[in-house]
Amino acid sequence: MKKVHFFLLLCFLLSGIQIIFAQEPKKIIIEYSDFFDVNQIEIPDAALLTGNVRIIHDGVRMFCNKAYYFQKENYVKAFGDVRMIQGDTLFMNSKYAEYNGNVKQAYATGNVVMRSPEMTLATDTLNFDRNTQQASYNTYGTITNKDNVLKSKSGKYYANEKKFQFLTAVTITNPKYVVKSNHLDYYNNSGHSYLFGPSTITSKENFIYTEKGFYDSKKNIGHFLRKSYIKYQDRRIEGDSLFYNRNTEFASATNNVKITDTINKGIVKGHYAEMYKKKDSMFVTKRAVAINLVDKDSVYIHGKKLLITGKPNERIVRAFNNARIFKKDMSGKCDSIHSSQITNITQLVGKPILWNFENQMTGDVMHLVGNDNTQKLDSLKVLNNAFIISKDSLGTGYNQVKGLNLYGKFRDNKLYEADIIKNTEVIYYMRNDAKELIGINKNVSSRINMTLDGNKIDSMTFFTNVDGDIYPEKDLPENARKLRGFIWREDERIKTKDDIFPSEENEMNDKIIKDSKAELAKENVPMKVRKETLDYDKNNPTDKPVVK
Repeated sequence: MKKVHFFLLLCFLLSGIQIIFAQEPKKIIIEYSDFFDVNQIEIPDAALLTGNVRIIHDGVRMFCNKAYYFQKENYVKAFGDVRMIQGDTLFMNSKYAEYNGNVKQAYATGNVVMRSPEMTLATDTLNFDRNTQQASYNTYGTITNKDNVLKSKSGKYYANEKKFQFLTAVTITNPKYVVKSNHLDYYNNSGHSYLFGPSTITSKENFIYTEKGFYDSKKNIGHFLRKSYIKYQDRRIEGDSLFYNRNTEFASATNNVKITDTINKGIVKGHYAEMYKKKDSMFVTKRAVAINLVDKDSVYIHGKKLLITGKPNERIVRAFNNARIFKKDMSGKCDSIHSSQITNITQLVGKPILWNFENQMTGDVMHLVGNDNTQKLDSLKVLNNAFIISKDSLGTGYNQVKGLNLYGKFRDNKLYEADIIKNTEVIYYMRNDAKELIGINKNVSSRINMTLDGNKIDSMTFFTNVDGDIYPEKDLPENARKLRGFIWREDERIKTKDDIFPSEENEMNDKIIKDSKAELAKENVPMKVRKETLDYDKNNPTDKPVVK
C-alpha cells in the first residue's frame, strides 16, 4: 500500500514538473488601439493597430502610433514615437521597434534613447534581452549621467549590474579629464571604470597612459598597471603599478619605478616612490638613485631613501642612510647627501670619503661646488679633519696631506689645486724627471698650497712655521711613513654606477625584475590598439615610453 502511495506521489510530482516546463510563453496583450484591422492580403497573419496603441507583456508596457501584431508568432512591430517601459526603472524611446514575446527580446532603431534614473543612453540601433537584462549596440552611442558623458562605437549595458561594457573607440568626458580606450567597463552607480588595452586619461594637470587600469570617477582615484605612466608638465612617473589621487595630486609607484625630470633632464629610479605634486616633493626608496646630467656626464646619487623637493630649477636632492655618489671621474660615500640647484652645492655629511682619480679624500663634511655659468664642477671644500691620500706612482708608499680644512679647485672635473690650512702635515714621495725617488718629504706647517698635474702632485708650497725634512728612503722607518688617522680604503671605492648599490639591494632588485617579467608574461595577451589613443605619443616623440 505504501508503495502505491509513493508511486502516485512520484507521478504527481513528475506531471507537475512537466506542466511547469511545458508552460507556454505569456501572450502579448493589446490593451488599446484607436483602430483595429485585419487584412490577410496586405499583411498576412497580422493585425494592424493604429492610433494610441498600448501593448502589455509580462511587466513591459509599449506605446506607439502604429503596430503590426502577429498573434501566432507572439510578435509586434511598432512604428512612430515608440515607447517601452519596464517597471519604473527602464524607459526606451525610438522611431521603430520589434518585440518577440516568446523569447522576450526587443529591437529598436531610429533615435533610440534608453533611460534609467541614473543615466541616459542614446544610439541609432539597440538590442535588448529581457531574460538577461542586457542591451547592446553596434552603432555610435552616447551615455550621459550626472558626472560624465561616455561615447563609444559599440557597447553593452547590463541593467541588473548598472554596468556598461565598451569595446570600440571609447571616450569618457568629465569636467576635469577625458578618458579614451578601446575596451572599458563602467559601473554607473559607483562610477568605477576598468580599462583594458592602450588607454589614456587627459587633463589640464597631467596625461595618464595605461594598458590595464582602474579609475573611480566619484572619488577621483586610480590604479594603473602594465606600461603605465603619468606625465606632468615637468615630470613623468612610470612603474609596474601606479596609484593616483586627483584631489590631492598624489601619485605613488611600485616596482621598476622611473621618474623623469623633463626640464632638468634628470632621472630618479627605485622600486617605490611617492610624489606630492602640489608640494613639489618626491620620496623614493628601494634601490633608489637620482641621475643628473652635469657637463655631458651623468652623476648618480644613491641612498636608502631619496627626498627630492622644490620647483623646477630649484630642486634639492637629499639622500640618507648609506648615501653614495658616482661620476666617471669621481665617487664617494657618506651618511647623507644634500644637493641643491639653488646654491649649486652638493654636501656629503657624516664620515664622507671621496675619490677623484688617484686621490682619496676624507673629512667631517665635504662640499662639491658647481659653477653657475658652466654647470661644471668648480671647487671642493673639506671641512674638519681634511685628509688627502694618493698612492706613490711607482713605489709602495702613499703621498699624504693632512690639515683642518681643504679648499680645492677643479679644472675639467680634475682637482688641479688645493689649499690645506691649519695644523698641516705632509708625507710626500719626491721623484725627479727620471721618476727616481729623491727622498720622502715629511713636515708640518700652518698652510700648504698644492698643485696637481695629471692627477698627481706636481708641487707643494709650505707657509709659516714650516718644520720638517726630506729623508732618504732608508732613513725613514715604515711606521713613520703614515700620518695619524691614515686608512687606505681602496677596497671600498665605487668604480662603476652599479657599485653604488649595497649587495642586499641588488638581490632585491633581481627578485623584483624576475617577478615582474613572470607577471607580465602571464598577462601578455594581444590587444587592439586604438589609433587615437597613441596620437599623443606620435605627436610628442620625446614622451614615448622608454624601452627598458
